[in-house]
Amino acid sequence: MGLTLLLFLFFSVFSTPSLSQRHSPLNTAYYRRSCPRFEQIMQETTTNKQITSPTTAAATLRLFFHDCFVGGCDASVLVSSTPFNKAERDAEINLSLPGDGFDVVVRAKTALELACPGVVSCSDILAVAARNLVVQTGGPFYPVNLGRKDSFISKASLVEGNLPRPTMSMDQIINIFGSRGFSVQEMVALSGAHTIGFSHCKEFSSNLYNYNKTSQYDPSYNPRFAQALRNACNNFQKDPTLSVFNDVMSPNKFDNKYYQNLPKGLGLLSSDRGLFSDLRTRIHVEEYIRDQDAFFKAFASAMQKLSDHGVKIGRSGEIRHRCDAFNN
Repeated sequence: MGLTLLLFLFFSVFSTPSLSQRHSPLNTAYYRRSCPRFEQIMQETTTNKQITSPTTAAATLRLFFHDCFVGGCDASVLVSSTPFNKAERDAEINLSLPGDGFDVVVRAKTALELACPGVVSCSDILAVAARNLVVQTGGPFYPVNLGRKDSFISKASLVEGNLPRPTMSMDQIINIFGSRGFSVQEMVALSGAHTIGFSHCKEFSSNLYNYNKTSQYDPSYNPRFAQALRNACNNFQKDPTLSVFNDVMSPNKFDNKYYQNLPKGLGLLSSDRGLFSDLRTRIHVEEYIRDQDAFFKAFASAMQKLSDHGVKIGRSGEIRHRCDAFNN
């Protein structure tokens, strides 16, 4: 075998991009030279924040979903409204986004601006923070491609209809994911993010009180679970902050207990319980009940795909100085 052929084979093996990188304009080594401490600073920031506020992981994951599903992963959800623009974060469905998700991004951005000013985008920070926090709570690691730019626009009017709501039918939810290129299986895997975090009582109260003429609560609930929820949420109209864990069995651990709860009637939201009652989704739920590794693999793959959704590159975006405001 000649030297030329050997060199060709060597570079073919070691320079061929991964499948995710071939389909992505981004890459995992984007900040290797421009901000060499990027990964270290991100790890320190997310670890410290999660230790201080254990709700940070779920808050950041939800913030990331809400960002990516409206116009792509471009940090548009982080922008604050002004007298001249009502931004995404002030859309009705986003008002309940917890502050810990925004805070961990601000902390990381502050540290990164000190280390390498004007280099790292807010959208990259949010994508990596979400991944780090999944891992910190026991979930799977997945590579995050980097090089996103931050959006030039953020409008509350663009949000409605682009985010799945717990009250939607399974057809509607499947369509929202499908229109972004996600299969039913990927949708079920991403729904597993509900293995951590909580939901406000007002989001599911219609399933608990005066449900219909024959039942006070949705009969798809486990009766004892329904009664416990009714007690926990009893004062929700006076106290809108009342909330309940999405996964009552292991609320702070990223695992497959979320799926194991569903056949027992322990799914909190009607969209959760719908995953088990609909035959299109049940087959995947049953797989993830049996095999946590299969869930982790599917979740990691779907998150990597989501992280690349609708990203802005080149002149289609900017590196914001502050994550909550466009550059002047």
